[in-house]
Amino acid sequence: MTDQRELLTRQIIDAGRFLYGRGWSPATSSNYSARLSADQALLTVSGKHKGQLTDNDVLATDLSGNSLEPGKKPSAETLLHTQLYAWRADIGAVLHTHSVNATVLSRLTPTDHLLLEDYELQKAFSGVTSHEGQVLVPIFANDQDIARLAGKVQQWLDTHPDCVGYLIRGHGLYTWGPQMSDALRQIEAFEFLFECELKTRQVLGR
Repeated sequence: MTDQRELLTRQIIDAGRFLYGRGWSPATSSNYSARLSADQALLTVSGKHKGQLTDNDVLATDLSGNSLEPGKKPSAETLLHTQLYAWRADIGAVLHTHSVNATVLSRLTPTDHLLLEDYELQKAFSGVTSHEGQVLVPIFANDQDIARLAGKVQQWLDTHPDCVGYLIRGHGLYTWGPQMSDALRQIEAFEFLFECELKTRQVLGR
């Protein structure tokens, strides 16, 4: 377990530096996690600068979001991570970012979802093999009651098992994958597509 924890902690730290460097996780925003075991996860500690994470800025929780390390406080949004690990056993990493593109696009989209279609880069998402399909990204209203928000997310996941990520309006993006590298790939794909959507709307004046 010790070697596994060290590896996953390093992956979380490296993800933080990469995402902060791209401007997708400014200051202390965002949170990242990795599955430690069938019933435990590693998450970033609350209030830490994501470009300056250290080994001590990661803690273990159970899948109910409870800290397993006295003195370390998990992110307020821990339940949004652990619910994904409980939902699907093949999820090994979850990333939540606060990019400008995700935040603005979620505010400009009047419906409760964003539809991505006919983009070649859709194939970067797990399970997508053609640009000809559609990727439906739900948008949930921001809510400081995380348990209530997690409940709404779970309702969507239960009826959309192919979901690859979601937006919280005016807040940011959640996505996941079997490994940290998969979650990072999807973050990059989402950010490219979000920028394409925003530029298209600007050109079309809508």
